[in-house]
Amino acid sequence: MSYVVLARKWRPRQFSELVGQEHVLRALANALDSGRVHHAFLFTGTRGVGKTTIARILAKSLNCETGVSSRPCGKCSACREIDEGRFVDLIEVDAASRTRVDDTRELLDNVQYAPARGRYKVYLIDEVHMLSNHSFNALLKTLEEPPPHVKFLLATTDPQKLPVTVLSRCLQFNLKRLPAAMIRSRLDEIVRAENLSFEPAALELLARAADGSLRDALSLLDQLIAFGGGRLGEQDARAMLGTIDRAHTIRLVELIAAQDARGLLEEVAAQAEFAPDFAAALDELAGLLQKAALRQALPTYDAGELFSSETLDALAGRISAEDLQLYYQIAIVGRRDLDLAPDPRGGFEMVLLRMLAFRPSSAARSQDNSAARSQDNSAARIQDSNAARPAAQPSRAKSAAPAAPAATPPPADFTAENWPGIVSALDVQGATRQLASNCLPLERSGGVLRLLLDQRGAHYRTRQTEDLLAAALGRLAGGELRLQIEVGESAADTPARQQVRANDERLQNARRELENDPTVRALQEKFGATVVPDSVKPLN
Repeated sequence: MSYVVLARKWRPRQFSELVGQEHVLRALANALDSGRVHHAFLFTGTRGVGKTTIARILAKSLNCETGVSSRPCGKCSACREIDEGRFVDLIEVDAASRTRVDDTRELLDNVQYAPARGRYKVYLIDEVHMLSNHSFNALLKTLEEPPPHVKFLLATTDPQKLPVTVLSRCLQFNLKRLPAAMIRSRLDEIVRAENLSFEPAALELLARAADGSLRDALSLLDQLIAFGGGRLGEQDARAMLGTIDRAHTIRLVELIAAQDARGLLEEVAAQAEFAPDFAAALDELAGLLQKAALRQALPTYDAGELFSSETLDALAGRISAEDLQLYYQIAIVGRRDLDLAPDPRGGFEMVLLRMLAFRPSSAARSQDNSAARSQDNSAARIQDSNAARPAAQPSRAKSAAPAAPAATPPPADFTAENWPGIVSALDVQGATRQLASNCLPLERSGGVLRLLLDQRGAHYRTRQTEDLLAAALGRLAGGELRLQIEVGESAADTPARQQVRANDERLQNARRELENDPTVRALQEKFGATVVPDSVKPLN
């Protein structure tokens, strides 16, 4: 007896045997059991998710000798002939090979005749989107008002190519891609029924490589059985699929966490000796990073057969949540752009190096923070020593006068005169600092500080910036503060307005100096040169 491939041997023959697609099965079962069966059905979805299989089971349910129901007997002559592909009243058409209008008309010429053996004459048209426009036009009238003994079952992977006139005449069911976990479970059932020796990680790899198609998974399973001589091992599966050993993927992530560029390149060189698929290697890397992030967020998360809980715990404890997110984003973007690289290995190496180059350095951050605190302390000590001196030279005092208010004002003296210095001393940045710069203090009463916000800076005010500013001012005042912010116009200038005016003055001074520069004047007199005002920028 000739060998029957697993995809055909294990093709479901009852709705109860189907994997997934419960939303479609429920609608069809209710329609069959209630006797309210539409005359035209359209099944859409990617390859290998069960479109043709569901159509054949539906044809069997309609023609079973025990009656129309969602549970055909599977034993009568009609059920057996449909399973064997020789039922005379089930006309299967491959639209990809019969696209001409003459083929469609020849097909429809027999619609008017009653079925030869069954209850219904069922037309199963696969890849219906391949029909020509003339063929669709020939089909439309019959599709809208077929004889009562005719049912149309259409299947396609590309419903966008069907005319809306055809779509409006059919009940449309969109079949979903199957999750890898569901495919993995089905493969486990099949290999156990086939008495095959297998490693769970091998089935996990096949389920992921199938990309949502159970038929593709069964084809890959057939291929792995031949490749491994009847044994389904993880290493054989990786060799067949061209994927990298998971130990290499784990090693790459460990080297990234250690910021070891030399080790990364050496590891890639070792992997390149086996001619791997570097796109699949990036998929593996992104998958491991995702599982580590999930394990970090949810300690009870189970990653399946590929990566142990101990491995994920070690990576989740070693890499911060921010770095995991950054590495994952770089991996998937690099996967998308890998085809643009001069060669796959070089693109893969650049993705890994990018993870090192753009990783925020916690040591650098802490060093910067320490330096900032040191500068603040130094400034405070300098101010204290200057205040202790009985007198200073007039020229130095005059030159230092503009900078004194912005250095360190009296921390609790919230007045309009001291406000610019208070703003400069706040440990906030971004929109929160802009909010403070566009405010002026009105009154402080106990733990409440009233501020007047210039309406030109009102867009900086949010719940978050207001809370951050209140916390920063509280730290500066040595106690908790609550803000009451009013929006309006102020007679005095806010720090933001003072800064704008200072910038304008510096720009005007720069333009005057440029206009009075002897070299510029000589160029203007000799060559007729002109100064573009918008191009002038102050040096400091």
